[in-house]
Amino acid sequence: MILEAVMLQVKLGMEEEYEEAFKEASNIISSMSGYISHELQRCMEAKGKYLLLVKWETLEDHTVGFRQSKEYQEWKKQLHHFYDPFPTVEHFEKVPL
Repeated sequence: MILEAVMLQVKLGMEEEYEEAFKEASNIISSMSGYISHELQRCMEAKGKYLLLVKWETLEDHTVGFRQSKEYQEWKKQLHHFYDPFPTVEHFEKVPL
């Protein structure tokens, strides 16, 4: 399992519209092969800042299966216009303790 982590900055004044659009777009990502779960967290200190966490079975489920799909084009259409600056996506793996 890998964790995709994305710090998102939504244009000021668009937060409510973004959250509604994200709810709708959640159906897209949750239908993808290799998807496990996702959550969107709203920052308490900085208006318009969000943290998106998505669990995937493998890195390729996200980087190839989702990012190269027609569904991703719809995801982009619904959400990418809200971001400024455009977010950086990072992937993490659990450290065995």
